[in-house]
Amino acid sequence: MLVFEIVIGLLLAGAALAHWARRLRAPYPALLALAGTLGAVVPGLPEVTLDPELALALFVAPVLLDAAYDASPRDLRDNWLPVTGLVVVCVLCTTFAVAAVARWVEPGIPWAAAIALGAIVAPPDASAATAVLRQLRPPHRVLVILEGESLLNDASALLVYRVAVGAAMGGAVSGWGLLPMLLLTCGGGVVLGVALARLYFFLTCRVEELALSVLFQFLGTFAAWLVAERLGVSAIITMVAYAITIARIAPSRSDARHRIGSYAVWEVAVFVLNVLAFILIGLQLRGILTRLDGGAWRDLAFAAAACATVILVRVFWVMGYNTVIRWKIRHWGMWTRRPLQAPSWQGGVIVSWCGMRGIVTLAAALALPEGFPWRDLILLTAFAVTVVTLAAQGLTLRWLMERLSLPDDGAVEREAALARAETARAALAVLEDAPADRAATLLREEYATRLAPAEGTGEAIAALQRRAVAAQRARLGALRSAGTIGDDAFHAVEEEIDLLELSADPRIKALRAG
Repeated sequence: MLVFEIVIGLLLAGAALAHWARRLRAPYPALLALAGTLGAVVPGLPEVTLDPELALALFVAPVLLDAAYDASPRDLRDNWLPVTGLVVVCVLCTTFAVAAVARWVEPGIPWAAAIALGAIVAPPDASAATAVLRQLRPPHRVLVILEGESLLNDASALLVYRVAVGAAMGGAVSGWGLLPMLLLTCGGGVVLGVALARLYFFLTCRVEELALSVLFQFLGTFAAWLVAERLGVSAIITMVAYAITIARIAPSRSDARHRIGSYAVWEVAVFVLNVLAFILIGLQLRGILTRLDGGAWRDLAFAAAACATVILVRVFWVMGYNTVIRWKIRHWGMWTRRPLQAPSWQGGVIVSWCGMRGIVTLAAALALPEGFPWRDLILLTAFAVTVVTLAAQGLTLRWLMERLSLPDDGAVEREAALARAETARAALAVLEDAPADRAATLLREEYATRLAPAEGTGEAIAALQRRAVAAQRARLGALRSAGTIGDDAFHAVEEEIDLLELSADPRIKALRAG
């Protein structure tokens, strides 16, 4: 019963913090991290211990799939160079810079443990940044780079992490064996992810119930992660390939009702996992702080040095790359397969400041095996880096974005308008052969109105439709209150009105806020 009460209390605290974060216009993980820090020093709160083997699978797999599902392979291909630089070069530079600084501050820490620490704190979690940036509508290219980085940098960091942990625990590491390991873990992860996604649809093709469909989605996610771990391939790459394949196949295999329901469940699940990860790690710090014997100031200096290193390395890399690319474009021009907004120094500043660490850093630290050298100090440092970057960068990102005045390029809106117009024309073409009765006429008029946004009347139609939906809701509620209809009929018609309300927004943004 005590565990249940603790979980309920944590979720209640997380919900309150998320509410205040929205009012403060700040990323809610920043407030969760601060709450976790407070939980480590408040007397009376229990110390919580998590199973290291459970941490990555429980906290990372669903969050990663939720992010990868929305990824655009086309946009990632268009921006492969900056994404690759952040995923590979910046992660490796951060890893070894943190390891070198850790050895300088604490010479007794082994190189393998120092590199493991560097790999833990190297990958940023762009979800907190994009949650803020989406509200401010920056150029689409900035969001694509950050989202692509957050999907793939975990794989490169966790590969180094796996090698370093193996070396620290007494395993032999061969330099000649690293390249085959990289090819096997990454290439095998891609193949496994695609295969498991296709197997998932083969096994669930006849599932119609919404509850079972959502349950199988979660079971498939954890199964994909566990299978990748058992086979020794990159679980991160497997999840990314699995999610992108799912996203390409799902539109033709599921209807609107299943999509809307699953989106809502996944949004809640990701929020719950973030709440538990950030606050539970804070409760674990209580025991860690009592076990550390290096002296409080020395431990704080160690953590502060790691925090400064991860921030400075990212700023130097991003702004250096941005300067070189802008110089190249000025002298030789910009060649792309599609029209893209050119890089700017303002965009470079935003990307360099979006280095907040998050759930992957915390889960990787928790996954260190018991008996790992300097485990408590590494866990403390990982939490400190997460808190400092979320607080210092997350809480100032909106202010920085507003000062830089970096406008949205409107790329997504233009493509969405094109898609709406083309799909409406396709529907009208099918209806041309329909009988000239009243039903066909009404349906033609409905699809013709979807072409209105291209003619400048989309907002007026959407406003009228929202008013009509409000009137429908009021009348439906009155019918139930008067006893004219029962609750079964009420909920059936309510679902139909919900779909109408979604279509009243030209961008359908309520379908997928994240």
